[in-house]
Amino acid sequence: MRIARFSHNDAIRFGIVDDGELVVLDGDPMFSGFGTTGERVPLADVALLAPVIPRSKVVCVGRNYRDHAAELGNDIPAAPMLFFKPNTSVVGPGDAVVLPKHSEFVSYEGELAAVIGRIAKNVSADDALDHVFGYTIANDLTARDWQKSDGQWARAKGFDTSCPLGPAIETEFDATGPAVITTRLNGEVRQQGPISDMIFSLAEIIEFASAAFTLLPGDVILTGTPAGVGQITPGDTVEVEITGLGTLRNTARSA
Repeated sequence: MRIARFSHNDAIRFGIVDDGELVVLDGDPMFSGFGTTGERVPLADVALLAPVIPRSKVVCVGRNYRDHAAELGNDIPAAPMLFFKPNTSVVGPGDAVVLPKHSEFVSYEGELAAVIGRIAKNVSADDALDHVFGYTIANDLTARDWQKSDGQWARAKGFDTSCPLGPAIETEFDATGPAVITTRLNGEVRQQGPISDMIFSLAEIIEFASAAFTLLPGDVILTGTPAGVGQITPGDTVEVEITGLGTLRNTARSA
């Protein structure tokens, strides 16, 4: 089932994507289930929004693909390398990425994202995926110069618009399957790799993270990026496509 969050007639609603239309839901399906209002709205008539706005946090995993760690000259981590993005970093499909002032090098990172559906604390890897509501696409934008100069990643990874999500949440995606991440910059393929290349699986990430802090419904986990990251400049369009999840598209502009 594919769930979209959208704006239509000055209202923000949720709907099930069905053959070019949205079957309108009567509330947030993460908390209200999948009851419908009986309305159907053409997809062409709505503005898709970020499919979720995390209530507390976006949890990200650094250097979770060997080839990406290697391209930046970093060692392979012995355990998941976690960091956070604030919920103010989240934007939706088609929204502008606003390149921050005083940074001279912002790069794209196409990633698989998981949306937590129920409270997870001290969850085992065997049970971890039972706590996932669904899956979507993310672009973990990074101010590389700030990342290098600051010594920690809060500013470099957390600036406003640094976490595009979308276009929808797919509840039946196989996070252990053969899906491929493909990132295009202005139509040219820059990243391409199977999610099976992750060093730490999503289940292992959830186990590791939930041992430290509670994951809440609506929290988002970004699982890392393949090799091929590079700079974006004003006017550039980044498309991140994941097999079975669609395409997330955003264009950069100056602040």
